Amino acid sequence: MRVVIAEDAALLREGLTRLLEDRGHAICAAVSDGDALLTTVAEHRPDVAVVDIRMPPTHTDEGLRAALKLRRDFPGTGVLVFSQYIETSYSAQLLEGGAAGVGYLLKDRVANVAEFSAALERVADGGTALDPEVVSQLFRASRRRGGLSTLTPRERQVLALMAEGRSNAGIAAELVVSGGAVEKHVASIFTKLGLPPGESDNRRVLAVLRYLGSPARADD
Repeated sequence: MRVVIAEDAALLREGLTRLLEDRGHAICAAVSDGDALLTTVAEHRPDVAVVDIRMPPTHTDEGLRAALKLRRDFPGTGVLVFSQYIETSYSAQLLEGGAAGVGYLLKDRVANVAEFSAALERVADGGTALDPEVVSQLFRASRRRGGLSTLTPRERQVLALMAEGRSNAGIAAELVVSGGAVEKHVASIFTKLGLPPGESDNRRVLAVLRYLGSPARADD
């Protein structure tokens, strides 16, 4: 993959660069602020960008605002937010419009390099990679908005794991059920959320968007 890193902490920025290069990925640039991120992505058009939330000059939400602009201006580049903080409103905005290729991982919960690299590759390929704690907070926010009331507890479990980027096989392993059972749950979720089969719609992504409280609809 071709990767751009936006991280203001010099040691972490250098560490991420070396770790990803060691796994065979090309680091187009490693920058320390949101403006440099956008300039670099425009120049190199990478497969994916790793973005911290709090960067100069105010160290509040510069990274997320840059990520939102990146999603709008460069939809072919995946975005993996890598932060110590959970910002549910911004996460929903990142997922608006039915676009795939978004991840949100917490720095202190990534167990190993292989896990991080796999999540990054998934985002670059147009999938999702969300930390379970991020998913949990987004789910609580979504429930406060009154959605997903028709899903059973097991279907909500399956959809939560879908939001983490798990495949059907991965969900089956996590829940200790058969692949056929997961397929039935997924089909039921699609039906209840009003997501009929379609050649152009990625129903899995649309279901996750609905789960996260995004305003995206199946007919968008």
